[in-house]
Order: sequence, then C-alpha cells, then structure tokens
Amino acid sequence: MDQLLEYSKCFMQGVAVGIKRLACLVGVLVLFVSASQAQQKGQYIPGQQGLNAGIMPSPGITYVNMTLDYSADRFNNASGNATPLTGSYDIWAIENIFYYVPKFKFLGGKLGVMIAAPIVANGSLTLGAIEFPNAALNAGGFGIADTWVQPFTLGWSTKRIDTYVAYAFVAPTGRYTPGASDNVGSGYWGNDVMNGTTIYLTKNKGTTANLFTNWETHGVKTTGFGSVLTPGNAVTIEWGLGQALPLKKDLSQLLQLGVIGYDQWQVSNNSGFITPLLPANLVPHYSVHAIGFQTTYVLPARGINFFFKWEKEYQAIARPQGRTIAFGGSITFPKPEPPPAP
Repeated sequence: MDQLLEYSKCFMQGVAVGIKRLACLVGVLVLFVSASQAQQKGQYIPGQQGLNAGIMPSPGITYVNMTLDYSADRFNNASGNATPLTGSYDIWAIENIFYYVPKFKFLGGKLGVMIAAPIVANGSLTLGAIEFPNAALNAGGFGIADTWVQPFTLGWSTKRIDTYVAYAFVAPTGRYTPGASDNVGSGYWGNDVMNGTTIYLTKNKGTTANLFTNWETHGVKTTGFGSVLTPGNAVTIEWGLGQALPLKKDLSQLLQLGVIGYDQWQVSNNSGFITPLLPANLVPHYSVHAIGFQTTYVLPARGINFFFKWEKEYQAIARPQGRTIAFGGSITFPKPEPPPAP
C-alpha cells in the first residue's frame, strides 16, 4: 500500500517533468493490474455437497468416486465485470474418497474419518487468474493434486435432523513450482472447519432442506516472483432443497431431485507480498454465487447411489465465472442394516 501511495503522490504532486509523471502513472496502472490479476481461489472447490449435506455414511467403509469439472471462459475484476483475457480455465479432477465409520457411538453420535486421495487433476484447483507474467486464463498440467484429510467427523441423527461437525486439513502433496504454468497443487497447507445439516420437512423424510458450511484458513506459499504470501480466509455455503421419489413400491429404488447452489467469499485480506514491491493485501477479495440442480439414484438396501450435479455461476468478483459439474457414485461395505420396522 505504501508503494501505491508513493506512486500516486508523485503523480498528483508533479514532482518531476512529463516523462517522470508518465512513469509514475505507468507504475500505478501496473500495480492495479498486477493486483487484480494475482488472485487465486481457496483450496475448497464448491459444488461438492448439495443434497444430503448432513448425512454421514452408515457404519463400515464407504468409497466415493467423484469427478469434478469446472469450466470458465471469463475472469471478473473487483467490480464483477469481465476482463479481456484469452483462453479458458478448465479443471477436470477425479476424487477418490474413503470414509470409515465405526459401529460404536461417541458423545451420542457417529464418529468418522475420511481421506480424499489420490485426487487426480489436470491443473491447479486454486489458481484464479494470473500467478505468473503474461499467462492466459488456463489450467496447468496433469497429476496428483493436494490431499484432503478429515481426521474428525462427529454426527448426530434424530427423526427430523441429521447433522455433523468436522475438521480437515489439506496437505500440499500436489506438484507446485513457484511461477510454473503446469502446477497441480496449491503450494501451501490449509485447515477447514465444517458443518453439514439435513432437515426432513416431511414425516417420511422424502422432502429435505440441506445446508453445508466451511470455514477455511491457509498457510504460507511462495509466489513465482520469489515473495511469500498467505491467502486470506474463505467461507463457503452450499445449500439444497430436495424431494425423493420411489421408483418401486418396496422403496428399493429411489430417485432424488432438487435445486442446489453455492456461495463462497474471501473474508480476510491476503498477507505478505505478491512481488517484492506489491503487497498481497491490495488484491481484492473474491466471491462467487451459483445455482443449479442435482439428481441422485439410490439403492438403499445395497448402500449404493449415483449422483449428478450441475451449477451455473451467476455472479463472481475477482475470480473466474463459469459452471461446475460433479458426478459419481458411492458404495458402503458392509451393506447398511435395514431400518427397524415401524
């Protein structure tokens, strides 16, 4: 900020002749352009929750395979207007998620652990615009991304509510070279505190309201300019309203349909420096909002489901604006026990 004030002061006060004024003006413009294009997103990629946000897996081992596809052909500035960048930002990530939920209760609820690894991606999930000079808006290389470890999840279930709290950390296991255009990892550690809740609006639990929240904080990373910075904290909210429809009278097959969406905000300044002369706190805070739909096919007795989610971002500030698609399925071993007879 001091650098920006010095550039502005020298230009406004006219301390030099015309050529020096021009140099000062160029300095101001470069500073603003660099700040607006040095943004990056948080480590948590929204669009992964939606319906059933508060439901923990049944006791046993659950495997989830989720493919996440994010595509954007525009980057918005701090005013929410598209900037003249070329190329596109296309991320294709495959997540392998493993849950373990023991049969015993803890504090009256289910205790679970989870790890998402390996995550294979075709680019950096955190890159938001330009992290290196003269780059187009694009993804990076291909390889193993960062690892999500969720060592603590505690959930409770009642007749009308399923809810849980959880803590996770992100280990920077993905390839990251400061300034490279083919990064897959973020280059820093992260911490996430989460809550998921599903409220059953009808007695038969067919109609649900769902809410997921995530508070993430970040560690220190090295930039392509040799400086270090800490990305600001972020908050993500994902929500959904769903209805389950029986495909068979014995309820052995269900189809769930619903409206879903997500909202994400950066809530604290970046710290450190993007370049040796550009403070990271000059970068504007990013935010994004999306709405879409989800459909899920469920085989309750077999512990199997398949899902598809599509969400269109209708507003974004200081980050890409595009759409998110997530699809995949899950299976639980052993099969869930049937509910007790009413």
